[in-house]
Amino acid sequence: MTIEPAGAQTAPARNAEWSRPAGWPARSRGECQAILTAPDARFAMETVSIGGIPTRVWKNAPPTLRHVAGIGRAHGDREFLIHKDERVTYGGWSRAVAALAADLRRRGTGKGDRVALAMRNLPEWPVAFFAITTIGAICVPLNGWWTGAELAYGLSDSGAKLLICDAERLERIAPHRENCPDLATIIAARLPADAPRGEAVRLEDIIGQPNDYGDLPGHDLPPADIAPDDDATIFYTSGTTGNPKGALGTHRNLCTNIMSTAYNGAMTVLRRGDPLPLPQPRTNLTVIPLFHVTACSAGLMGNIAAGNTMIFMHRWDPVEAFRIIERERVAVTGGVPTIAWQMLEHPERENYDLSSLETIAYGGAPAAPELVRRISETFGAQPGNGWGMTETMATVTGHSAEDYRDRPASCGPPVAVSDLKITDPASGAELPAGEIGELWARGPQVVKGYWNRPEATAETFVDGWVRTGDLAWLDEDGLCYIADRAKDMIIRGGENIYSSEVENVLYDHPAVTDAALIGLPDRVLGEEPAAVVHLAPGRQASEAELQAWVAGRLAKFKVPVRIVFSPTTLPRNANGKILKKDLPALFQD
Repeated sequence: MTIEPAGAQTAPARNAEWSRPAGWPARSRGECQAILTAPDARFAMETVSIGGIPTRVWKNAPPTLRHVAGIGRAHGDREFLIHKDERVTYGGWSRAVAALAADLRRRGTGKGDRVALAMRNLPEWPVAFFAITTIGAICVPLNGWWTGAELAYGLSDSGAKLLICDAERLERIAPHRENCPDLATIIAARLPADAPRGEAVRLEDIIGQPNDYGDLPGHDLPPADIAPDDDATIFYTSGTTGNPKGALGTHRNLCTNIMSTAYNGAMTVLRRGDPLPLPQPRTNLTVIPLFHVTACSAGLMGNIAAGNTMIFMHRWDPVEAFRIIERERVAVTGGVPTIAWQMLEHPERENYDLSSLETIAYGGAPAAPELVRRISETFGAQPGNGWGMTETMATVTGHSAEDYRDRPASCGPPVAVSDLKITDPASGAELPAGEIGELWARGPQVVKGYWNRPEATAETFVDGWVRTGDLAWLDEDGLCYIADRAKDMIIRGGENIYSSEVENVLYDHPAVTDAALIGLPDRVLGEEPAAVVHLAPGRQASEAELQAWVAGRLAKFKVPVRIVFSPTTLPRNANGKILKKDLPALFQD
């Protein structure tokens, strides 16, 4: 990858408009980390060899996904999955996992075999995922938004021999079956009674309906010999340009997130000076797809470990979310910043009791600092974010509550088992605090590499580090600030413009709820900045007004030369990233 040299950051690190609570922080981050990672503490660390590279790991993390399944089974009758009128307990889920795992084994599926999973967020999804991975096979979660041809690409590229899908995905894939030479078996869920299913096996014939999972026999999982660094998943990158690459993840990668999420929560408590509370299961409204690492690795794994209840929606709708939050007393939701903005700006929000909300957290895309304040003031909930990517199986940094309000432009510091560094794109030398360069990350959550892509693997994964392609800087305390994706940086007449900097200023305008900056070709300057914005319902703003707004806060060369208004929120992929490649067409006269 090629990145132009960047330079020093100019944005302030701390939030000058926020008053720190009296006595906060009660402890420094260093003091909190020392307490949490003490040799006899829950978050103790040890060094092991991963691929021949000494790596810090969580000593008490579950070794494999079989162990995570065992933790879930121990929760027994506690409610786990809710989807519309379907409710599944942990015990029922565990019985369904064992039944499907046994069926897969009878069909000849074994260690290292790829089994694709393509469906909406349904109770069947966590069943299939753990049935696949607990017998040592590799789960390949496919993007449910993909077309039939794109799904066929994932099936062919991964060499999946078996597919578990829902009726919608089966319909898309069927015309492309001949392009999937390794695919021998399809198991389909929720087929209409009169639908032709071809050669597909009906999933309900194996494990029944979700509401009946508790009536299945209580068998143990089939035996399997699995080690922490064995292959577990192939998650495909978002693929905003070119064909997506399959990131080959391990059991350790996913299990690391259980501890990392809990560590970040414990850090927040200790920073206040409070004692660590006893674990208390909560209800989580999950509105982003499980085929994304944020929902699966950072979400599903930790929810199972904690015994939380997860609620799935058929599709995202703010009003329906309000109804669910009120009815089920949801404590945690979020996913990507767009969801939080839509909840904040929706005119019907005040008609519902949302007082149960404790946390609205998100990742996967940069968030405007203004969002942090709005969440706290509007919902009385704690905001949270973090940084990660498909290649890091989600969580590397975490930021929440008072720390997030104090430095709202940051995505937080790395968790204790991980490291970040900023490198000069030209020389590869590590840069000091405050200098913008390419972000590199390492830790036990970094995947092995790309499936069947040795050259791309060698370029991106270097001695335990992953080159992220993000432009970022670290402050004096080690907190990370994402400046831009390298490919999204605009170079205007030799001046670097970081799109997130301009986007954050646009988000600060009271009428703007969605914004993206792109570069338009210019014969003289090379590129000129241009913006696409979506306004809040009932709000008005003109192009000139928004240009003046930016000009009053940033250097003149960063002001968008054109601004167009989108009647809807901006197009995104399933990971919540704006599809900037689709935006230039809006500027064609």
